[in-house]
Amino acid sequence: MRSPLALAATVLASALVLAGCSSAGTTADGGDSADATVSIGSLYEPQNLSNTQGGGQGVTEAFNGNVYEGLYKLTDDGEVEPLLADSAETSDDGLTYTIALRDDVTFHSGKQLTSSDVASSIEAVTAEDSQSARKSAFEVISGIETPDDQTVVFTLSEPSISFLYNLSYVWIVNGEAEELTTSEDGTGPYTLGEWKQGSTLTLDRWDDYWGDPAANAEVVFTYFTDATAQNNALLTGEIDVITSVQSPDALAQFEGDDAYTVSEGTSTTKELLAFNDRVAPFDDPLVRKAISSAIDTEKLLSSIWGDYGTLIGSMVPPTDPWYEDLTDVNPYDVDLAREQLAEAGYPDGFTFTLDTPSYDPHPAVAELLQSQLAAVGITVEINTISADEWYTKVFQDRDFEATLQEHVNDRDVVWYGNPDFYWGYDNADVQQWVSEAEQAQTTDEQTELLKKVNEQIAEDAASVWLYLYPQIVVASSGLTGYPVNGLNSQFFAYDIVKS
Repeated sequence: MRSPLALAATVLASALVLAGCSSAGTTADGGDSADATVSIGSLYEPQNLSNTQGGGQGVTEAFNGNVYEGLYKLTDDGEVEPLLADSAETSDDGLTYTIALRDDVTFHSGKQLTSSDVASSIEAVTAEDSQSARKSAFEVISGIETPDDQTVVFTLSEPSISFLYNLSYVWIVNGEAEELTTSEDGTGPYTLGEWKQGSTLTLDRWDDYWGDPAANAEVVFTYFTDATAQNNALLTGEIDVITSVQSPDALAQFEGDDAYTVSEGTSTTKELLAFNDRVAPFDDPLVRKAISSAIDTEKLLSSIWGDYGTLIGSMVPPTDPWYEDLTDVNPYDVDLAREQLAEAGYPDGFTFTLDTPSYDPHPAVAELLQSQLAAVGITVEINTISADEWYTKVFQDRDFEATLQEHVNDRDVVWYGNPDFYWGYDNADVQQWVSEAEQAQTTDEQTELLKKVNEQIAEDAASVWLYLYPQIVVASSGLTGYPVNGLNSQFFAYDIVKS
């Protein structure tokens, strides 16, 4: 999961799909670029190698599109395109999708892709023990049939306007493969080389790939827990590119230097102060609104990101069709916050624990929130936890009062329609609107309903949406072909050329 106004418009308008075009050539030392190793720096090491068993955004970044592929692909600019699907037909009532598979695809193990692999991959996402954040999106599937090896027929219990989009999140995995938290068997242009936990994850180009071969021979993800160390690694040539800069102060080292390219893409990553809405005092919307109004998000954003980033006031980024600027719904107003706390029965404030992921920028955000909320009598006790602990304690066990987390996906406002999600927001109207939006016949109808969702969760201060991250990629100037938008934490490596 993971993650300011006039500036944002400029930022988004200037977003590029790719920083360059891939092409064959030679490296600086005269070698063939097709034989090059590309070193990628990231703060997001996978928790494991499965996207249904809590691998986190790190495994999405490394594996999605590189090792595993879906029936459909969400491109870096947000378009949904067929990938392993050769063609699709939809019944007139919108309840049956018949998808024909490409017939030239094999897994890395050598086994041919069949419809039964597609069925088992969907079933892994919807299984009782699945930790996929998109699990609920597939509850609409009432049946999967595989009439032959190349055809999959999905029957839905009700229309789902996002069905093909949701399929882009499902990795098609060899149904006979085992130990998928430590190994893989996908169809993508790379195979897993070696994973040295706490250090690096290596992908090797797969020469039997069904599509265009990767433009480089090897990709090495090098993992850091400290953004400064990651920046230093780029300066010393240890790595070639940083997928998402989390230390804006360091940008001055790269900007204006011909040895580096700084690219700013379109972000969907929101930094959230997420309450556990099931427990007191956060089960009271008035308390949540008071906290929201006690936080100077403009100052917070400036302190963390300088002139970068966007204030949004809700879960919806400007790239979603149902975006509205809702930053004024819970305005920064300390006097209003004190009045709301008193009305809610907390005139002298209260104390709560903020579970804070240990990696940047969360620790700095937590300290700023601690300082700002002290002004209205609220004491924040910061509990720093690892990403793995966050997953178990917060996401899985819901054992928390409040937490910080970045949420990286687009179109994820619908999660407020799921009362079982980790934050426990429970509003019957929102649940109904989310359901109706999914069954909408047109995008306009869907947009109208999801705007209502957006407005209601803002009115209820279901969470505090602190800001939208900027999406900044810094690379050595000899690198081209890398994605800059980082949509949903994807980082397609196969077009990267190192010269």
